[in-house]
Amino acid sequence: MYTNLYFTIKRFDGEREWYQDYELPFEKGKTILWVLTTIREQLDPTLAFTSACRHAICGSCAIRINDNAFLVCKTSLDEVLETFQTNRLVFDPLNNFEVIKDLAVAWEPKMEKMEKVKPWIIPSEKGSKEDGFIQSEEDFHQIAAPTDCILCGICTSECNQLAVNDGTYLDPFILNRAYRFAVDSRDAAPQEHIMPAFENELWKCLHCMQCVTKCPKGIPLTEQISYLRQETIKMGEVRNQGAKHAFAFHDDVKKKGRLNEVMLPVKTDGLITTAMTKVPFALRMIRKGKINPFHIPKEVEGIKGVRELYKFAQEVSES
Repeated sequence: MYTNLYFTIKRFDGEREWYQDYELPFEKGKTILWVLTTIREQLDPTLAFTSACRHAICGSCAIRINDNAFLVCKTSLDEVLETFQTNRLVFDPLNNFEVIKDLAVAWEPKMEKMEKVKPWIIPSEKGSKEDGFIQSEEDFHQIAAPTDCILCGICTSECNQLAVNDGTYLDPFILNRAYRFAVDSRDAAPQEHIMPAFENELWKCLHCMQCVTKCPKGIPLTEQISYLRQETIKMGEVRNQGAKHAFAFHDDVKKKGRLNEVMLPVKTDGLITTAMTKVPFALRMIRKGKINPFHIPKEVEGIKGVRELYKFAQEVSES
């Protein structure tokens, strides 16, 4: 095992940012939070980071280590060194957050966004403040997993959609909150939690699975997003591109037993039960002048109808 460890930490003082190096002797059985605390207490009291509970409950100590987000109070230093096979680690603040100082990020803008999905119970008439609400064990288990969210921000940091989005897409933990109250048996208006998610680009999830694989609580965020999408379809929101793709994929599996993602929907009559009219993606690109049809191979062994496809593409380009 290593004798000394080397850490490079991204610093920010409100105006400029830079990377600063630190060195510590290796100690077995420590956490990454121990590293940060030791650096601040023994080497640099100006280093800023956040932590509180030290037991993976408050969610305040998440940072990025070698471009991967971790909750540092529960992350073993030994395991990180073994994972990356190096004694040199780079610490950065979470992605997709405003940085306050060094490794500390601002949560206020995220909380303002979360208000859109109304993260509170809209009481049904089946209970009251005085008498409470009766909830079965089965109903409780519906909300148990999403309630485990500790707002650590790791899912937001690793979300590839947020990395390229203009800010309208809701953070995964916000979608978790929308799901948590939409499925609560005590809530009278699930649509009031779901529709704000739909109106803020719910269908733009890239399915990269980073929010699931990095979540320290193992919350099935992609399953929750899928549920929210299904509910918007039940509410009649079927004219958006995401719903059209869903129906197209459903038709492919039902009729052919497989997905054919090059066949994309181009129009629908708006009825959920009606199959869509689809045109091959390549042919649509030909129509837009983005593909030269004469570059399509004339001889493709084993593919039926390639001659007809070539002929059709040629006719389209000439029309």
